[in-house]
Amino acid sequence: QVQLVESGGGLVQPGGSLRLSCAASGFIFRLYAMNWYRQAPGKERELVATITSAGSTGYADSVKGRFTISRDNAKNTVYLQMNSLKADDTAVYYCNRAVGYWGQGTQVTVSS
Repeated sequence: QVQLVESGGGLVQPGGSLRLSCAASGFIFRLYAMNWYRQAPGKERELVATITSAGSTGYADSVKGRFTISRDNAKNTVYLQMNSLKADDTAVYYCNRAVGYWGQGTQVTVSS
């Protein structure tokens, strides 16, 4: 069955960086687009970044220029490099594959 396992979250100061990882299994990873979503307290889940099977990427305006999504098909892993983090980036970050497959989430807290 499809499994997505996120890691790499934590507490970081404003301006800092984190790299999230999502290890995928149970499907042919290289054939699928992969997404990162986030959900902050009291807010709806929002799409942060996407990467197609061909490697094309897209970003929410709020993270453009600061976050980078990438994938390693040999390792069945998708990454989210987050730089210049702000307090507004605090959220649970989820890995996603269409349709309806989600990881358990990893908490990112940006605070001094």
